[in-house]
Amino acid sequence: MAASSARSGASTNLFPPFTALPRRRRPLSDLSVSFEFFPPKTEKMAETLWASVDKLAPLGPSFVSVTYGAGGSTRERTHDTVERIVRDTDIPVAAHLTTVSATKAEVDSVLKRYWDSGVKHIVALRGDPPEGVGEKYVPNPEGYAGAAELCEGASAIAPFEITVGCYPEKHPESPSLAYDIDLLKRKIDNGATRAITQFFYENDVYERYVERVRAAGIDIPIVPGIMPVTNFKALKRMSKLCQATVPKRYAKLFDHLDDDPKTRQLVAATVAAEQCHDLADRGVDHFHFYTLNRSELAYALCHMLGVRPAETAEAA
Repeated sequence: MAASSARSGASTNLFPPFTALPRRRRPLSDLSVSFEFFPPKTEKMAETLWASVDKLAPLGPSFVSVTYGAGGSTRERTHDTVERIVRDTDIPVAAHLTTVSATKAEVDSVLKRYWDSGVKHIVALRGDPPEGVGEKYVPNPEGYAGAAELCEGASAIAPFEITVGCYPEKHPESPSLAYDIDLLKRKIDNGATRAITQFFYENDVYERYVERVRAAGIDIPIVPGIMPVTNFKALKRMSKLCQATVPKRYAKLFDHLDDDPKTRQLVAATVAAEQCHDLADRGVDHFHFYTLNRSELAYALCHMLGVRPAETAEAA
């Protein structure tokens, strides 16, 4: 296993004293990326999704993931989307799977279906209650208690590659960051080999978290989850629920741009590119982009990071 299951004796202080690590610029040619999509609800949304998949596929992503709605509400649409990517593209795909409102038998059935259809990679998450983020999570008495147990169940069914979530600013329901890190250890002990972070906008928060995770004996990749600002009002609502910090400077940057989508997108691309370049300077070699099923910003950011279609990269 990638990490010991010994309990961490670290302080529960969320942000212990922190000294930024020396910058260690990584050649942009070494970077890799992955993208997250969600299953479409309508035909028009499906057209947007598949156009985005077609646009981003030439960038050679390490994988793309497809989300799973609260309480399994998108189960069949998630299956259909994942299976179409497997059938119609060469992109490795990871299927999100949650434990909410499902028995072990139901979840195991989904896992077996994925494996049989060629999906060998899952993103194992506890998931949000059907009522949404912020509501109290109650495990199904006949289901998996959470993501760590889901990892164990998936590993017992087949040798899945398992990615899990992690939270640089602590999961809203966790009593402490130390508790969160102990839970991440359990996920790893049960088969997880990669963690993708909740979105964040202060890179010191990410680096501080990685330092603490490494100090706890965890050495799996901690991949930054990057979510460009496409709607500042929506971001503020979401960040409040997730307890993710939005820098005060963002309010000024996106002020008066609600009705100016073109300018807002330019600003969003600039801000996200600055964040990603700084993370690369800090040694990050893989970025996971929350695309919201739109390719424009993700493609532009990859271009600025030097991740380009093979023929373009060779010509350069």
